[in-house]
Amino acid sequence: MYTVIGTSNSRSLRVLWLLEELGQPYRHIPANPHGEGVVEFNPAGKVPVLIDDGTPITDSTAILTYLADRHGRFTYPAGTLDRARQDSLTQFLLDEFDAALWLAARHSFVLPEEKRLSAIKNTLRWEFERSQKTLVHRIGDGEFVMGDQLTVPDLILTHCLIWALSARFPIVETRLTTYLDRMRQRPAFQRAAAL
Repeated sequence: MYTVIGTSNSRSLRVLWLLEELGQPYRHIPANPHGEGVVEFNPAGKVPVLIDDGTPITDSTAILTYLADRHGRFTYPAGTLDRARQDSLTQFLLDEFDAALWLAARHSFVLPEEKRLSAIKNTLRWEFERSQKTLVHRIGDGEFVMGDQLTVPDLILTHCLIWALSARFPIVETRLTTYLDRMRQRPAFQRAAAL
């Protein structure tokens, strides 16, 4: 059985949601970053941490990729053009969505107050809006980022859009608003978000 360390209001939601989609049993320890039981598995103190057979795996994207590959679902096979496109979209979302939101969070409450630059958030919001326009041109017409199949980038994008709303980063593309509403209706997502 897997163990997931991290609260569902963090990137841990991505992992919890995928485990729910996979129907895999897991134990959930809702610890905050740097909280009890986190640093011993991740010296950086970040969550999520997935423990499988006594081995900790850190970084939500690494965990998602591991689980999807291990169970052969929500991903395309390595070495295929579809996987290359999936990995490209994953990297785009990490670079353009996740990074902007994380940098804004760092300058809002993570960094010591004397190190914060509040004005940077205006630039990050502008970049986030531009990235949305780029994304909608990169994805197809299907229900999901890769078309007709839920994949790793969907879990990342959905989480980032939720994070954006809580950080007051506007979602300016109607297609992404509709997409987010649809993803939030998935029973597995609702179960994970309720943890």
